Amino acid sequence: MRTTRKEAVDALFDTSRYNRRKCLLFANIYMMNTYKKAEWVLRIAVAGEFIGHGVFALQGKKDWVGWFSQFGVSDPTLATQLLFAIGLMDILLAVIILCRPVRILLLWMALWGFWTALIRPLVGIPVWDFIERWANWGAPLALLILVGWPKSLKEWFR
Repeated sequence: MRTTRKEAVDALFDTSRYNRRKCLLFANIYMMNTYKKAEWVLRIAVAGEFIGHGVFALQGKKDWVGWFSQFGVSDPTLATQLLFAIGLMDILLAVIILCRPVRILLLWMALWGFWTALIRPLVGIPVWDFIERWANWGAPLALLILVGWPKSLKEWFR
């Protein structure tokens, strides 16, 4: 027998002490199926990761600017500008994923997360820094798999 929202609210809260409208939010979360809960956890995790790294990029994190020279961009001003653009893109992607998990963007985020984790050993940082960052590409990939691998080109953009 399925629980109604009112029953869920009553079970979670003493509604005589709380505003019923606020309780409905918690009731919706309580009644949300496991799939939707997992989707939201991953959406929030992916967004948090990309917002965090995006802000570091906007700030022109010194180590990251230096890594550009190892890939052919020796001008620190250009490296800082590129890093700023990357930071804006990371934050924009995070906001989009919070609103709607678009598959092509999730694929990009997984690939980008893998590449940025892989950069560490390529610039001489121990491989453990790469392994530690597996969640940077694993979370977007898990969300992509959860929302469903597309069966057509059109589905990549949904």
